[in-house]
Amino acid sequence: MKPPVARNRRNTVVGVVLTAIMLFPVYWMVNVSLTPQSRMRKDPPDLLPLHPTFSGYRAVLDDQLPYLGTSLLIGLGTVAVTLVLSAPAGYAMAKLHPRGAGAVGLLLLIAQMIPGIVMAMGFYGVFLELGVMNTWWGLVVADSTIAVPFGVMIFAAFMSGIPDELISAAKIDGAGVWRTFRSVVLPVSRNAIVTVSLFSFLWAWSDFVFATTLDGGGTMKPITLGIYKYIGNNNQEWNAIMATAVVASVPATVLLVLAQRYVAAGVTAGAVKD
Repeated sequence: MKPPVARNRRNTVVGVVLTAIMLFPVYWMVNVSLTPQSRMRKDPPDLLPLHPTFSGYRAVLDDQLPYLGTSLLIGLGTVAVTLVLSAPAGYAMAKLHPRGAGAVGLLLLIAQMIPGIVMAMGFYGVFLELGVMNTWWGLVVADSTIAVPFGVMIFAAFMSGIPDELISAAKIDGAGVWRTFRSVVLPVSRNAIVTVSLFSFLWAWSDFVFATTLDGGGTMKPITLGIYKYIGNNNQEWNAIMATAVVASVPATVLLVLAQRYVAAGVTAGAVKD
């Protein structure tokens, strides 16, 4: 049997190697974003940006800032709609036990299984009929249909672990259902709020299916369509594409790093019962 120190070193080496393999696409994205277009088809490709250029990042500043602003608007709007709808619904399912709560939970699971392209085609028919194609708030509504069911399940799982004595004490003090939810339940549900907000924002930020299906040819396009604009049969500006991808990854990366502690607690809420 190997000593613990040798086994730990082996596990560390294996972990570092696997991490490097998984992060290599990220490194390659940064490498290509700094590679001049003239050296893009070099064989073999440069493993290091030996002749770096920032032309791709200049293209991002010149062309992509409006798309980044639109994605930010859509992401924040999706977070707001998701929290407003899913937090009260999760509280009702966890603590108020309304009639048919089990059926609602099953419907939420089914909603998570519906392919996005199916929902996108349904939204396309409705939006076309209403004349609201290519509106940022239309994409907020579409993206929220994915985020809200997930948010309800996370909030219900988290809030089911809140002691009933805490809610009973609020009722004894004269607080109604809404006051109890707003003043007692929400403040202790920080982990669930951060988790739902983060995933809602990331889904909206990275959405391509809804964005390209509901695009009516206007100017309010998210960053995913901004990247897609660079790709064509005779025009593949890979350094600009990768530079845009790098810039678009920064908000998601920062949010994940800052919120990882809360996300771990929020996702596992309700998994273990005392």
